Amino acid sequence: MEKTCDHCKPTYKIGKKLKISLTIFALLTLISFLPYQILLPLNESIFEYLKLIWWAILLGLLLGGIIDFFIPDDVIFKYLGQKRKRSILFAVIAGFLMSACSHGILAIAIQLYKKGANVPAVITFLLASPWANLPVTILLFSFFGLHALLFIIGAMLVALITGGIFMILDHFNLIEKAKKLDFNPNYKWPKLKDYSIKQVTTGVLQGSLHLANMVLWWIIIGFILAVLIRAYVPTHFFMQFFGPNLTGLLLTLLFATIIEVCSEGSAPIAFEIFTKVGKIGNPFVFLMAGVATDYTEIGLLWTNIGKKTAIWLPIVTIPQILLLAILFNFYF
Repeated sequence: MEKTCDHCKPTYKIGKKLKISLTIFALLTLISFLPYQILLPLNESIFEYLKLIWWAILLGLLLGGIIDFFIPDDVIFKYLGQKRKRSILFAVIAGFLMSACSHGILAIAIQLYKKGANVPAVITFLLASPWANLPVTILLFSFFGLHALLFIIGAMLVALITGGIFMILDHFNLIEKAKKLDFNPNYKWPKLKDYSIKQVTTGVLQGSLHLANMVLWWIIIGFILAVLIRAYVPTHFFMQFFGPNLTGLLLTLLFATIIEVCSEGSAPIAFEIFTKVGKIGNPFVFLMAGVATDYTEIGLLWTNIGKKTAIWLPIVTIPQILLLAILFNFYF
């Protein structure tokens, strides 16, 4: 008799947003084949991007499904509720292992807080997840090659430093306190032998599809914006307004704050900024600032944790992001 488990749920269906975004992408691709000279750059841009990222998306979704099935939420909750320095490190590791878009990570982070995780750990988790998580890591390497290490290391560094600063703020009662723990601290990992091959296969595929419904439509939105930028926005426009200087970095910061695109969707746009500007710092600001200054994120922190935490987030993170971006532009 097969063992039942929490992962063995009814098969997920393709979400409405994903269907709409796939339809728009298909229509744009078909339009690019029309025999008009103005559409030739669009056609070339679409297929250049497809060749670049298709494997990364599939691999990321598969690994995300594996992580979703084999790493229970209780294990993550267990290590983020203690007021110790190690909880910050655990939060970065948890962020790397979580497979969700930045909007999905927001929901998980709020749930962690409600389950008892302290605020510094929650903020660290929130900052590390969108750029250091495994599926996005693969996507970034497909775009930037070894330069992707700068994004990953930079994201983890900002997350760790911010977590440490928030621990100081917590010590002086300048942010909200954690809620009472309500999970089992003695939770043990399930054993692989407890699952059948069918359960593992079904669970991983369901997790991959669930992840696809969360992130793939954002990737497609970012993909569409990126191919349009590559096809029709001249390089000198980016060099004039988003160049590798302080003014350009600040404008990139503003651009990232205004544009409401999930982390996975921002990756193609960040790559296009890199190809236009030729420096790593600007796309780093675009990626990280979208997490640190996004009004959806700050609003959810304000209403679910408190206004102190929401206000301190951009105050603490923006200087770090700009400093790292300046260093990246200077040395790389």
